[in-house]
Amino acid sequence: MAAEVKVGLMGLGTVGSGVVRLIEENGRDLYNQTGSKISIAKILVQDLDKERSLTVQKGLLTDQAEDILDNKEIDIVVEVMGGIDPARTYIRQALLNGKHVVTANKDVMALHGSELLLIAKEQECDLFYEASVAGGIPILRTLVDGFSSDRIGKIIGIVNGTTNYILTEMKQKGSAFADVLGQAQSLGYAEADPTSDVEGLDAARKMTILGRLGFHMNLSLEDVKVKGISDVTLEDVQFAGQMGYTLKLVGIAQLDGGKVEVSVQPVMLTDHHPLASVDGVYNAVYIYGDAVGETMFYGPGAGDLPTGTAVVSDLVTVVKSMRLGVNGKGAVAPYREKRLKSKREVFSKYFLRLRVRDEAGVLAQLTQLFAETAVSLERVLQLPCSEKGEAEIVLITHTASQHQLDSVKGRVEAMDAVIHIQSHYRVEGGSAV
Repeated sequence: MAAEVKVGLMGLGTVGSGVVRLIEENGRDLYNQTGSKISIAKILVQDLDKERSLTVQKGLLTDQAEDILDNKEIDIVVEVMGGIDPARTYIRQALLNGKHVVTANKDVMALHGSELLLIAKEQECDLFYEASVAGGIPILRTLVDGFSSDRIGKIIGIVNGTTNYILTEMKQKGSAFADVLGQAQSLGYAEADPTSDVEGLDAARKMTILGRLGFHMNLSLEDVKVKGISDVTLEDVQFAGQMGYTLKLVGIAQLDGGKVEVSVQPVMLTDHHPLASVDGVYNAVYIYGDAVGETMFYGPGAGDLPTGTAVVSDLVTVVKSMRLGVNGKGAVAPYREKRLKSKREVFSKYFLRLRVRDEAGVLAQLTQLFAETAVSLERVLQLPCSEKGEAEIVLITHTASQHQLDSVKGRVEAMDAVIHIQSHYRVEGGSAV
C-alpha cells in the first residue's frame, strides 16, 4: 500500500470545507491511525474564481469532474455536493473506475443506495455514507457494527434539525409556525424553499436509510408514510404541553412479526421520553434492541465540522481497509424479505382535537361512538372556545390500530354536533399522567 492516499473531493461548500480543515489540522492523528498520509489531490467546484472563507491552493481546484473520476492517482472520492444528479452519476462512475467512495448524500443513498452498494460490492470497493444521517452522530456504523449481535425492533428519531428548531421555538416562546419559519430562514437553519424540511421529505430519506440498515430489508422511500409540520398550530403545541406532551417531528421504523412500518410525522411525545428534551437544531436517535434494551444517540445534526467529522471517519475506515486488503467486503446486503404492515397492524395511541357545538350530550355521544369502534379513551379535556356556542374537546386514546383511527375519524366527522377535527397526532412514550 502507498505511503500516501490521495483523495478527490467533490464539493467545497459547508461540509467540503469542514473535510478540508479536518484533514489539514488533524493530519498527524490520521497518519497515526492509518499508517498513511491522507492528502487532497483535487477539489471539484462550480466556480474556480469564487471567493471562499477557506484558503486552498488554486492548483487543487477544478471544474471538470473527469479530473477526479479519471485520475488514476486518486484512490478515494469524497462526494459532498448534495442533490441527486450529477452526484449519483459521479458516485457510480467513481466506483466503476475502481475508486472507493465516501458520501454525505442522503438523497442519493435513500433513492439509489441499493444500486450503488451493489456496484461497490461487484467492484470490490467501499461505499460509506455515515454523514448522510444525523450529521456528526455515528449512528450508521453503530447500527452495522454495534448492533451486529442484536436484533433491532424499533428506531425512533429526531433527524431534521430545521423542524426541531421550529417546534422548539413554538413551544418555548409561543411563536406561530410562519414566524418561526422566517426566523429559521434568516438564521440559515432553513432553506429559501423549506419544503423538503417542513414537509418531512428530508427526514423520510434518512429514515429509509436507517430502516434499511436496522432491519436488513431493502426499504425504499415510497415505503415511508410522510406528514410534515406545516399544519401544526401553536394551539396544538400548547394543548400538548398542558397534557404533559411535547410535539416533535419524529421518524419511526418498527419491526413486529417480520413486518415493518416506517413513517415520519408530528408525534406527541410524553415529556419524560428522552427525545422530548432534544431541542433546537440537535438530532437524536433512540434504538430498541432485544438484547441491549433502549439506547439513545444525541448530537449536532448538521454543520461543517460535525458532518465533516463523520465524512473523515469513513475516510479513515476506507484507508484502514486498504492496508488490510479488505475493501468492499464489509457490506451486508439486505437479506430479509420486505413485508410492510397494513393499517390494521400499525398500533399507537392517538391525540385528537375537535371543534364541536357547545350542547348538552356531545361528550356522551363521542364516548359512545368510540366505544362502538372498540377504541377506549385514556384522557378527555373539554374547554370553552372563543367562538360563541362552540367548544373544543381534546381526546387521547388508548392503543388502537391506524384502521380503527380512520374509522373513528370518519364517524366523528359525520356527527352533526362536530364542526370539524382540527388535528390528530400519534402519541409515543406511554402515559403522561
